[in-house]
Amino acid sequence: QVQLVESGGGLVQAGGSLRLSCAASGSTFSMYNMGWFRQAPGKEREFVAVISWGIGSTDYADPVKGRFTISRDSAKNTVYLQMNSLKPEDTAVYYCAIHTKTWSTKRMVGSYDYWGQGTQVTVSS
Repeated sequence: QVQLVESGGGLVQAGGSLRLSCAASGSTFSMYNMGWFRQAPGKEREFVAVISWGIGSTDYADPVKGRFTISRDSAKNTVYLQMNSLKPEDTAVYYCAIHTKTWSTKRMVGSYDYWGQGTQVTVSS
């Protein structure tokens, strides 16, 4: 049984930083691509970032490119999302997920099979 547990969310002022963590258990974590998504109230869940297994290739959604950094520590079965220069529009529940399909589907919600419970990020103006 795969379990993903996110942490690190909270309330921060615009321009501030947060680091989200996602701890995985019950699976060979290092063999999967790992992604972060977010969902704001009344909006669909959207792709934020993904990191591949192996060489650690990354991809970012345009709104977060240059501000967010995804990384992973396979020894700790943990993936991170460092978020800098936060904006009010970054406010959302952030989810980590395991991607098991081809790399070309990495931005698609439906290509992720396991999800965490989410952590709230609120950015005040």
